[in-house]
Amino acid sequence: MRTLLMPKATAVWLVENTTLTFLQIGEFCNLHELEVQAIADGEVAIGIVGLDPVANGQLTKEELERCVADPTARLQLAKSDIPEPVARQKGPRYTPVSKRADKPDAIAWLLRHQPDLTDAQIARLIGTTKPTINAVRDRTHWNSSNLQPRSPVEVGLCTHQELRDAVIKASQRAAKRKPKDAPEAPKEESSVPAYVAEVASEDFGASSSTESKSEPTVEDLWPSSGDNNNA
Repeated sequence: MRTLLMPKATAVWLVENTTLTFLQIGEFCNLHELEVQAIADGEVAIGIVGLDPVANGQLTKEELERCVADPTARLQLAKSDIPEPVARQKGPRYTPVSKRADKPDAIAWLLRHQPDLTDAQIARLIGTTKPTINAVRDRTHWNSSNLQPRSPVEVGLCTHQELRDAVIKASQRAAKRKPKDAPEAPKEESSVPAYVAEVASEDFGASSSTESKSEPTVEDLWPSSGDNNNA
């Protein structure tokens, strides 16, 4: 869908050169009616040079005159014979030159904090290549000594939503793979070996029986009266 170029500059020109209502200008330039009123009062868009939409082919003269005569009418963009650019769907992500030096830092951060991400996901997320990822992982990158792991969201290489979607996808893939590859968790066992426990129990039983035998009874300490009479 075709959109208006330089909407504020166009709004400035329409305010200064036409009698269109603020609502008409606002809807055509995708601005709020109050913002257009502020432009007319000189409170907003100070210093912006107006752009003639008729001269640049975005609006026809007949369409402008029709809407000036009818305040309830709405301006429509002029149809252009120039083909509209097609959005690029595939291919590596374009990264501005000013941010390309931050890619190794972002790779190091992802390798450290998101180990479930595949190399293909990292390459797609920040617009890098697999050899660069391997070089950062193996510390063979030419600038390995100066790398500072930083989040790709922090340095502006991707959005938080893109990173979140990639992490969720990687975790789901790892969860599907875990039951097949991961061994069963061992049962909890005592930290004391079995033979040590058996020996300890035997020693304890022997010592307790010895103590019970060696301990004097009341009869030993105080003989019964019958025994004294017999004596």
